[in-house]
Order: sequence, then C-alpha cells, then structure tokens
Amino acid sequence: MDAVAPESTLPYPPIHKDKKFVVLSDWDGTITTYDSNDYMTDNLGFGREKRRELNMDVLNEKITFRDAFHDMLASVVSKGHSFDECKEILRKNIKLDPGFKEFYAWCKANDIPVIIVSSGMTPTIRAVLTNLLGEESANEIEIISNDVDIKADGTWEIKYRHPTSGFGHDKSQAILPYRDLENPPTLFFFGDGVSDMSAAKHADVLFVKEKEYGENDLAAYCTKLGIKHILFSDFSNALPVVQSVVKGDRTVQEALSMGHA
Repeated sequence: MDAVAPESTLPYPPIHKDKKFVVLSDWDGTITTYDSNDYMTDNLGFGREKRRELNMDVLNEKITFRDAFHDMLASVVSKGHSFDECKEILRKNIKLDPGFKEFYAWCKANDIPVIIVSSGMTPTIRAVLTNLLGEESANEIEIISNDVDIKADGTWEIKYRHPTSGFGHDKSQAILPYRDLENPPTLFFFGDGVSDMSAAKHADVLFVKEKEYGENDLAAYCTKLGIKHILFSDFSNALPVVQSVVKGDRTVQEALSMGHA
C-alpha cells in the first residue's frame, strides 16, 4: 500500500495504483446500521422531523448538503452536548452491519483495499469503529472524511474537507483520481444517503443500502437520474456479488443488471 499522510490532513485521497479492485464505502448507515450523525441530531439535537425536512430539501436541491448537515450538528452543540459526550453516546448506540466483518475479512484476504469515504468526522468514526471491530482492524482501514474543530469554550463544529463544495466533503474526489491511472481498478462503492450523491455516478459497481426505516434517499436519487445500482440489505448480501465480479463469473454490466443483491 502506498504511504499516505494521516487522513485528517490529506489534501488528496490515498490511491492504490497496483490493485485490480478497490472498495470504497460510506460509513454512517452503510457500514453501520444507523447513521451516527442522524442519531445525534434525532436524539440530542432538533429531532428527526426537522432533519428529514432538511434531507428532502437537499434531495430536491433547495439547500446544499454542506449547509443542511452543518445545521443538524449545530443543533446538537446548541443543546450543550460536548464532543466527548457525543463520542461516548455513539460508542454505546451505533452497531455494525451484521455482514461487514465477513466482507472486510474476505477483501483483506484477497488484497482488496476497503476505504471508508464519509461525510462524518474522523474522530467519531474511529471511536465507533474501534469499539465495533477492535483496534487492530480499525487502524488498518483508511478513512477519508471531515474533521472536527473543538473550540476553547468546549463547543465544536464540523471542519469540512472541501468547504467550498456544496457537499462539504465531495466524495467523487475519492473516486475520480483512479480514472487517471494507466490501469484503473474496478471500483465498488457502497452508500445510502444524500451525502453519497456526488460519488454515485462515478463508481463501476454502485451498491445502495435499503433502509428498514424508509430513508432510501440515495436509491431515490439514482432512480431519478437513471444511475444503475444494486440494492442490498446488508454486506452479507453484497459479498457474493462482489466475489462474482472479482472471480470473473459476472461482468460489471451483468452485476448491475441484477438490480438487487
């Protein structure tokens, strides 16, 4: 693996130049069963109803994700919740997708990098990931995400990776550099929500997670724009599809034509 700087200071994403396949995945609500930022907003901030209003405004292009997400997290801070308190609450309440450990183990055994591409904040992701996977596995996984700015008075706010982008973190920037390689790998991308919209059209194989609680925003976006994708309920459903492409049993086009894992 190429040497890279610590993720929070990276001006560009890590590029695996010698790999045939690369997995990039959203974190919140994709690798986890519930979005940690949604959890904070719903339970510690201004609540689910206001959050869903903002998500719909993003989907309908009335507001940028960057501004909506900032307002969601600001509502948590305004109610007096410190960043350390939030990390501890997330450790206790956020769970791992039931199929992810097996999926990650298979990718690791087959020399396929797994990179988390998140609109969340690196410290909260590391805290929850270490709790769920253990320190060794958690430290192996690269994270491309936003950071946090903790102020002297104890208040905090998200520090965007791409502050001039309407996404705050433009996830397409983690994918597009691979397209310039002489021998670009096949890219699998996993996502679930409005923060993944910038990456959706650039993956070779796009997996979109179905939500039991009905917040299928990325699926709605892809359907609206005609972006081919594979719906999956958890990583145990997705793994056989990835394996079939890696082993050459299915082409990318054949995999996408499935529609559902």
